[in-house]
Amino acid sequence: MKKVVLAYSGGLDTSIIIPWLKETYGYEVIAMAADLGQGEELAPLQEKATKSGASKLYIEDLREEFVTEFIFQTLKAGAVYEGDYLLGTSFARPLIARRLVEIAEKEGAVAIAHGATGKGNDQVRFELSVKALNPDLEIIAPWRIWDLKSREDCIDYAEARGIPVPVTKDRPYSMDRNLWHLSHEGGDLEDPWNEPKRDLYLLGVSPEDAPDEATYLELGFEQGIPTLLNGEKIAPVALLETLNELGGKNGIGIVDMVENRLVGMKSRGVYETPGGTILYTAHKALEHLTLDRLTLHYKEQIALKYAEVVYDGLWYSPLREGLDAFVNVTQKNVTGTVRLKLYKGNCSLAGVKSPYSLYNEAYATFGEDGVYDQKDAGGFINLFGLPLKVRALMEKQSGLRK
Repeated sequence: MKKVVLAYSGGLDTSIIIPWLKETYGYEVIAMAADLGQGEELAPLQEKATKSGASKLYIEDLREEFVTEFIFQTLKAGAVYEGDYLLGTSFARPLIARRLVEIAEKEGAVAIAHGATGKGNDQVRFELSVKALNPDLEIIAPWRIWDLKSREDCIDYAEARGIPVPVTKDRPYSMDRNLWHLSHEGGDLEDPWNEPKRDLYLLGVSPEDAPDEATYLELGFEQGIPTLLNGEKIAPVALLETLNELGGKNGIGIVDMVENRLVGMKSRGVYETPGGTILYTAHKALEHLTLDRLTLHYKEQIALKYAEVVYDGLWYSPLREGLDAFVNVTQKNVTGTVRLKLYKGNCSLAGVKSPYSLYNEAYATFGEDGVYDQKDAGGFINLFGLPLKVRALMEKQSGLRK
């Protein structure tokens, strides 16, 4: 019997995909759940996968490599999609796909299957990753094939086969959770005019429900990578877990946005990224202290392209590798300590220092100094503004300017 490896979460879509694959193709279904920090969501998966018809379930702990290879590299790049989205789902999919391919090769499977819809970005991210890593594997995307048209249809399909699912018609949200974020889509959120309900948030609280007293913390970085929390060495996974807890209770990292999907439509999502928001704020502040103007400004342009590449599912591409080479060079001196203040949804800078700081008080002071000759500025402005002066003279002489 041929085998197919399914990216399995235990949610509505992947729960019904197991019997659907068996009924439609006659394949043996091997499920793979990636532990990216979902927590309690993983506990019931073994029983659920077996009851749904899977012959085997792999639960793969990928948290360490998720943080060190994907999160930290994107953090160093400063990549943010459309100004708000910190790419929590985007860079998780290539890692999941990599492990799917490895298990498929180990099991001798002929195909990979996933539960991404034909309207979303994840289908692209999964399939481009598989094509880049093993182009011989068949890819099955049920949402592009089957007759089920809505989440309500899927719930009915599951109920008819006695498959328990964690979604009801009263709370039909599509959620994706990992160490970096939790996303919410669907249901009443499909209307951008609807404010998210107060009970929507699971990683933290609304800013108005946060404590009235601020929380302060210090983050230490080495070459762009966070390694210290409040002066103590901390492992990557533990760092994210701790920052999520601190940020969540202070209402940090809630984003409500309408974004442009790769497939051409706009979608509305609500994201919770408490720890990620803290790290991005700290990393940016340290770069402002340690990077020169030309490098910082060019890196801001690179960050836009990097975010687009990751969002579009091109993690395993020469372009992303090339951008990483540039980013890694820029991070050599991004070492230091950042103090942050968390208060009712705001993550603000409270201090920054670095042994490689390019801020020189002797030059920047408004007081008397002995290193900067202010008369030099006149010659600089004359030369810098010379093209503007020459153009103005030409317009005056030619009659273009009266």
